[in-house]
Amino acid sequence: MSFSISALVLFGLLLAMLIRSKSVGIGGATVAILFGYYLSRTGIAAPIDQVMGAIAHAIPALDK
Repeated sequence: MSFSISALVLFGLLLAMLIRSKSVGIGGATVAILFGYYLSRTGIAAPIDQVMGAIAHAIPALDK
């Protein structure tokens, strides 16, 4: 749960930076937000969450 909140904050900040630098307009940001919202309501949300969790566990292991 804490990783998903951290990822949400990270992706939110990234999207805000892209909007601020005018790399993504308001329309593109709206599409990105809606895509994420609707993606989370589909059956693929659980596998994506598992992949992100596996990556989160693998990153500290790379240092060893």
